[in-house]
Amino acid sequence: MAESSAWAFPDALQPQPGDVAFDVEAVAASVVRVRAAIPDDAFTAPVLGTEREGNGVVIRDDGLVLTIGYLVAEAATTWLTTRRGDVVPAHPLIYDYASGFGLVHPLGHLEAPPIVLGQPARVGVGDDVCVIGFGGRRHALKARIFAKREFAGYWEYVLDEAFFTTPAHPEWSGAALVDSKGHLIGVGSLFVQEQQDDEPMQGNMFVPIDLLDPLLEGLRGGGQSPRKPRPWLGMYTGDANEGLVVNGVAVNAPADAAGIEPGDVVVGVGGEPVHGLADLFRRIWRTGPAGCDIALTLLRKGTRLEVNVHSASREEFLKKPTLQ
Repeated sequence: MAESSAWAFPDALQPQPGDVAFDVEAVAASVVRVRAAIPDDAFTAPVLGTEREGNGVVIRDDGLVLTIGYLVAEAATTWLTTRRGDVVPAHPLIYDYASGFGLVHPLGHLEAPPIVLGQPARVGVGDDVCVIGFGGRRHALKARIFAKREFAGYWEYVLDEAFFTTPAHPEWSGAALVDSKGHLIGVGSLFVQEQQDDEPMQGNMFVPIDLLDPLLEGLRGGGQSPRKPRPWLGMYTGDANEGLVVNGVAVNAPADAAGIEPGDVVVGVGGEPVHGLADLFRRIWRTGPAGCDIALTLLRKGTRLEVNVHSASREEFLKKPTLQ
């Protein structure tokens, strides 16, 4: 099967022999293309689409693939393509909402070597790294870490620490972030734009693989995520000048059922003030397990409101992957 696209990074941006202390093509052989088809009526379809394509990384001898979970959420069919051009059907095993990782198992022999797992804690700001997408060296990019810090996403997501790299890789979803030895330290999640020294900067955010161990333990314990479901509201919140503003609510989600509206400003949880997006989500999660009631204090057009939201598990709203 031909590669999905004919584009390539300019030679100056690709890691060349002598630039790095590892064989780029050998490491890139562990990166596979992930394609998933999602039903039209899936909960995530309006936001993420019904045809998703990105990257994954083989991390075990049995062909287990680590990717970013949103690629395979609610997938009806999933396919993996190797560097050799082999196409193998696959089944998503876990989508871990806490880390954002997805684990996918091939339903056939996957002729791709496992990558060596690295140690994210040993990689710091300013270090040189490589971002490797499916397609070998031509889709490998020399980059550097410009930040390691907390990240909070409006979809009720927080990482204590994430990698931020520049320049940006155009096919970042599930791409491999590797250190100077060619060892995997992160998986691509987002495109980011920031200001540094009053200059615009484009790059990517990567989830560090030190969040992977609990998921592998879960597989050994029966194939389920070991984390208890967190309370989920379906409330899309952004950190703006006026505070924590609700930009939208998911249809029929707990926030929608409680009457929360776009434009509401969240100022408290459980009677206590909130300080930033990450603090908001952590206070919600500390209240109790999924299904507990969350007391929110809102401002709506200057009027203070006390709203009780009966939370849910996010999984209750998503279609389960089907075994092909």
